[in-house]
Amino acid sequence: MYYVYVVKLPNNKLYIGFSSDLKTRIKAHEYKKDIKGLIYYEAYQNEQDARNRERQLKNFKSAYGHLKKRILRSIEDV
Repeated sequence: MYYVYVVKLPNNKLYIGFSSDLKTRIKAHEYKKDIKGLIYYEAYQNEQDARNRERQLKNFKSAYGHLKKRILRSIEDV
């Protein structure tokens, strides 16, 4: 499985990442204390699909904006 994830940073900005091991990656972020928490993730069977989605969220403002609208309450709660 491959994951695209969104975490909230201490400065309240969002970080979008990719990992094949989400649990370990989030623990690494937490160990460095550079996140407030996991906000959202998507799981993919195919690595290229996950990488394409990550790129889409990072490079296309409309995709990022739509995602932020979908998870607005989660962003505010963390």
